[in-house]
Amino acid sequence: MKKWRFLFGILGAALLHCCFVFQKASAQQISREELIFLTPEWKGERFDDGRPKVPDAILKRMKSVSIEEAWAVLKNANYAYQLTENWLVINPDSVLVGRAVTATFMPARPDVWKAIDDRGKKQGKKGQNTWPVDLLVKGDVYVADQFAAHKNGPTIGDNVGNAIYAKTGNGIVYNGAVRDIRGLKEIGGFTSFVESYDPSYHNPPGDLNTMIIGINQPTRIKQATVMPGDVVLGESGVVIFIPPHLAEKVVTTSEIVRLRDMFGHLRLKEGKYTAGQIDARWSEEIEKDFSRWLNDHISELPVPKEQIQNILKNRTW
Repeated sequence: MKKWRFLFGILGAALLHCCFVFQKASAQQISREELIFLTPEWKGERFDDGRPKVPDAILKRMKSVSIEEAWAVLKNANYAYQLTENWLVINPDSVLVGRAVTATFMPARPDVWKAIDDRGKKQGKKGQNTWPVDLLVKGDVYVADQFAAHKNGPTIGDNVGNAIYAKTGNGIVYNGAVRDIRGLKEIGGFTSFVESYDPSYHNPPGDLNTMIIGINQPTRIKQATVMPGDVVLGESGVVIFIPPHLAEKVVTTSEIVRLRDMFGHLRLKEGKYTAGQIDARWSEEIEKDFSRWLNDHISELPVPKEQIQNILKNRTW
């Protein structure tokens, strides 16, 4: 009898696991196991659904990273298709940084749209455009491939925009048209990168235009491949998607470059070194001078003190 109870217990656990996986799939969402499989380089913390969770401290430091600095690290690591350009920017004076939650839409096909929508309704869901929004948490960036849909394409207006900002404290990267752009601009801190603006609305009565086919799955944003959990860095009409396992390297490299630039510019203004000396590989004398300068100004520099201490610890000058 105990043997049968044990076997039934195993069977019950397996059925519960299958139901859990089915629920994930029924929301157009990738399974935890598949997401972990597709992001093997990330060794850190993850969200419950398997999405890489780059630490908040790294995100904070990322806000000071330039697009050029991030691009250089990714290019050297052979990530050549992570940069996107020519965005319409909402609140262009700010920088967008956060962890990607991805969504993929396609032109609607009535039979497929109905199958997806009926399944969502059975789970109590309404409006396919809000399904990914329900998953957002603080520090996320909603990244959506809306296949550059324009007329009758917008799935985001000021209502959904306010919901996104309330959940994340961030804006969006949206390869499609938004509506209610005046209202979106009025959301403080909603720094966003979108393809276009149009006052129309997706799926108007009697006409299906868009359907959601993927949530937190790999997606394509313009010429970039984006994974859930990628760190989004957007500035000046350009967005770069940084693989989670490279995020710390990006910020550390940026901080070193920033400090070396500050030191080099200072010494050039003082006339201590020539432009040729600073532009070329630094001599041992300049490197020693740089180390002394770091140590003498460690509490005044625009890089966390502990990070400068790590730099000094690893230097031989």
